[in-house]
Amino acid sequence: MSFVRTTPPRPVDVAAVFPELAPLARAAIRLHPRAGSPSVFESSVGGPLLWPADEPWPHCDGSHPGSGMSRSPVEVRLERRRRARLHRDPHGPQYTPEEEAIKERNDAVSMERLDTGLPWSAESPVPMLPVAQLYLRDIPLLRPPGQADLLQVLWCPYDHEPDYKPSTALFWRSAAAVVDILATPPEPYEADYDGYVPEPCSLAPEQITEYPNSLDLSAEVRQVLGDWSRWQAADVGVDSSYAAYPAEFYDCELADAPGWKVGGWPPWGRTDPYRRFCAVCDAQMVPLLTIASFEWDGGTCGWAPYEDQAPAFAAGQNPAQPTAVEVGSADNLQLYVCPASPEHPHTDLIQ
Repeated sequence: MSFVRTTPPRPVDVAAVFPELAPLARAAIRLHPRAGSPSVFESSVGGPLLWPADEPWPHCDGSHPGSGMSRSPVEVRLERRRRARLHRDPHGPQYTPEEEAIKERNDAVSMERLDTGLPWSAESPVPMLPVAQLYLRDIPLLRPPGQADLLQVLWCPYDHEPDYKPSTALFWRSAAAVVDILATPPEPYEADYDGYVPEPCSLAPEQITEYPNSLDLSAEVRQVLGDWSRWQAADVGVDSSYAAYPAEFYDCELADAPGWKVGGWPPWGRTDPYRRFCAVCDAQMVPLLTIASFEWDGGTCGWAPYEDQAPAFAAGQNPAQPTAVEVGSADNLQLYVCPASPEHPHTDLIQ
């Protein structure tokens, strides 16, 4: 990895103030995706995958009704780069010759579909898009099966009922076993939403310690956490404006980190805790990967890495949304796996 990101120390050593939380500490690895040009041999978000040339590319067989207003991944990426260029140079051309050529090729494909009378629905099955590639050497919290040392995550860039989220696919493999690499993976004709087309990002993994969201705590521990006198007695300098709701300070600043991460605790809030159980062995599933719409927001800006606090909006891009991914209503899509066997079917949940 060619760059680093450093999470500031938490403003309070919460396990020292509340020893009841100490046994609940969990390791997590913040991925810190940032715009880059990763290769197939690197961990990435939205980057190319180390995919065997002789292995079929995953497709989604679900229903994909189209609106006729969606854009292809190529068009989505083109428009992002065009806007970034115009942010840097507001007086530049609306389209460069290269951008115009790409736009014309895509317009020609759209017109061909209209001329042939094809319905406004995606081809089926739909090629899936790369979401993340994680090497064990970079993300030691991964628990791959057998000799695997690489996790690859893809999704279909369409909402799927009943939860209206992208359908996801996980693949574990041994990187050394991939000899001939697929050079040009297929892409879907269109993406339901621009936010389902990840921007290529390199990673700066950082291991941290997390504690459960207050919704994950027992009623007894929540009561202790909400006792303002305990915070006062600890003399840890928590702003008195939190006196009426100290649990909010805990959730925003001390519990689980926002953003893309492996492991750790679930970021509840959109829903109450919703336990997931393995369809094969009925074991309670554990968080594998959090796919986040934002690295931080107004309520969790204390988690912004030191290195991202000085730059504001560079090249027209939000530093808190480097992947350009957005799921749900600016929510998280969390993938869960079976702790007994990562080869058992995974599940996911928007929260």
